[in-house]
Amino acid sequence: MIDKSSFPTPDGLLALAEPEIELELGTEDDTSPMVVELDDGGVEVTLDPSTIEEDALDAPFDANLAEYLDDSDLHLLASDLLELVDADVLSRKEWADTFVKGLEVLGLQYEERTEPWDGACGVYSSVLSEAAIRFQAETMSETFPAAGPVKTKVLGATTREKEKAAERVREDMNYALTEVMTEYRPEHERMLYSLGLAGSAFKKVYDDPIKDRQTSVFIPAEDMIVPYGASVIEDAERVTHVMRKTKHEVESLQASGFYRDTDLGDPLSFPSDIEKKKAEEGGYSLTDDDRFTILEIHTYTRIAGFDEDDELAKPYVITVERGNNTVLSIRRNWKEDDARQAKQQHFVHYTYVPGFGFYGLGLIHIVGGYARAGTSLIRQLVDSGTLANMQSGLKARGLRIKGDDTPIAPGEFRDVDVPSGSIRDNIMPLPYKEPSQVLMALLNQITEEARRLGSVADMKVSDMSANAPVGTTLAILERQLKTMSAVQARVHFSMKEEFKLLKDIIRDNAPESYDYDPVGGDRQLKQSDYDMVNVIPVSDPNSATMAQRIMQYQAVIQLSQTAPQIYDLPHLHRQMIEVLGIKNADKLIPLDDEQKPNNADGLLSIVTTVTQTGIPLPPEGEDLPPQVVLALSSMMAQAAQQVLQENQAQAAQEQAQQQAQDPVLQMQQQELKIKEGELALKEKKLQIDASTKADELELKKQALEGKMELDGFKAGQQAQQAEKKLQADQEREGVRMGIDIAKSKQQEAAQARAMAQKPRGNTNK
Repeated sequence: MIDKSSFPTPDGLLALAEPEIELELGTEDDTSPMVVELDDGGVEVTLDPSTIEEDALDAPFDANLAEYLDDSDLHLLASDLLELVDADVLSRKEWADTFVKGLEVLGLQYEERTEPWDGACGVYSSVLSEAAIRFQAETMSETFPAAGPVKTKVLGATTREKEKAAERVREDMNYALTEVMTEYRPEHERMLYSLGLAGSAFKKVYDDPIKDRQTSVFIPAEDMIVPYGASVIEDAERVTHVMRKTKHEVESLQASGFYRDTDLGDPLSFPSDIEKKKAEEGGYSLTDDDRFTILEIHTYTRIAGFDEDDELAKPYVITVERGNNTVLSIRRNWKEDDARQAKQQHFVHYTYVPGFGFYGLGLIHIVGGYARAGTSLIRQLVDSGTLANMQSGLKARGLRIKGDDTPIAPGEFRDVDVPSGSIRDNIMPLPYKEPSQVLMALLNQITEEARRLGSVADMKVSDMSANAPVGTTLAILERQLKTMSAVQARVHFSMKEEFKLLKDIIRDNAPESYDYDPVGGDRQLKQSDYDMVNVIPVSDPNSATMAQRIMQYQAVIQLSQTAPQIYDLPHLHRQMIEVLGIKNADKLIPLDDEQKPNNADGLLSIVTTVTQTGIPLPPEGEDLPPQVVLALSSMMAQAAQQVLQENQAQAAQEQAQQQAQDPVLQMQQQELKIKEGELALKEKKLQIDASTKADELELKKQALEGKMELDGFKAGQQAQQAEKKLQADQEREGVRMGIDIAKSKQQEAAQARAMAQKPRGNTNK
């Protein structure tokens, strides 16, 4: 519902130029209105002046213009708008059909199956529900912590005044979102669950005149009809919000003057296929839905009689009751003081993964096929186990068993009449197999692939070394969470746009100057506070989970140990404690401004120093002599320099004391001392080892030298023995040769004697 109050205009779309269209104005007696669809998607309504009330042009800017038009003109306008809306619905049919098929395997209910037999397995694969629930839980914890989802950022140069204003705005908006807007958290949770499944979800931000405050409600994707070719919702030619209101709600709005007071009859329901399937999965019926179907159409149009002198189509919000084609309201959708007449934005589009058209792709589109395949495999495995455990088969016609159809209980024996042969010959069980291991492996593979695509796969922590560097672990985390980090960044951007719209509404309702509560004494915010700051989500788009942020801070703390003098350690540890979600972090590690030198105290010290010089000062109202001014200037400069040095020394001392009192820093210093002691022990051990090795080498050297001397002595003795042996051998050889010669001579002498003693014969014979 769009209220009658005006909204701040964001950077919106300029009014579209009206194309040149030839219009047949009809005869002079023809008073019927003419409705022409423009090329830009808008509608031009040409009304006969006689059908417009005389006071129409004097209507207030935020008036319901439908009150000033004829019923027949409004009916024709409604019919043409509904045709355009039906065309928009048809353009997204393929996306809607895929969404409906995905809802069938969501598995929120157990299916009672009768095929292939009564009571067959009807469970569903839980991979789709697991991915949606985990996405909702993780994103909710990141985007809506207990302290509130909003933080502020100062615009322009940072000053003390802007920092205080940013703190006030942050506290005010977080209080509004957590305490005042009680519907915001449940609406945000519903939005995240629907976003994960459908791929698109919407928030509608407006100033509710009934609640008298800002409101942000969730709109499911099926209830936001946008031309499929639109790129972003801010530039869409036509945006239709499908609302369903009870008869009491419609009558209340009519009584308040927001809707035109007309008889709508009994409510007619027009549920979409997606709504029917959601109702079926949720376990309720739409047959008793007695609510009106209200279409709130944000479009560009030009209505003659109100905009007849304008050449550009203007943004309007036209509300139509679908059952009777009745226009309930026509309101201008721009700020009264906006010369551009730019369209005001009331909707925020959340996207899971950008698709080919306007609507995003969700887990149903990404993982739905795997969920359907997993469901089929699970049912086959369970059914095959059922068949294998509960045997069935064929038996001979004449075989009779007492209690044929009753299962045999454990320990029970029954009588059997066998026509012929044995019982085995008359019964043949069907060859049912146990659940296939191949199907089981295939199911596990499909489930793992689906969980990977849905970014719900568990990290294998056991595969990582406990001594792995923080940077390595952080890289593994980043790779694992890359897809989810991108989704979180899109949610962060959309929440920022939503907070901008909420801030503008709160800012318009804030006082122009500070107002004091006479009871509690609390000071409220003023409009200029909101003009100084931007409001952004507290979530970090660069780190999707707390584990990732903790690893990042651990990496920074490790770096700070190498050069602690260049880090602001208290501020670093303060942020680490806040990331861990520990309460009262400001008390554990205070970072107040009282630790810094006070300018007022410094000036007082300077004046005191000058006063102590004894220079007489003239009475109040009289000018100082030039020589006194010169002397005082020099002394004040010296005093200021002295005070500055004292403040710097005091600040350095306080910082050193704070660092000394920092328990983390003390632990780090103790660790450094322990490491220094360990290094000293290692150095002494190395010295002892080196001395021992040197002694061993010297002993080895001496042993080698002794061995060499011994070997030389042994070699000398061996040479002497060899020489003596050679001499002996030579002597023996000489004696042997002498003996042989003597023997030879003796033989020769004996032969000679024998020849001499032989008698000589007769030489004449």
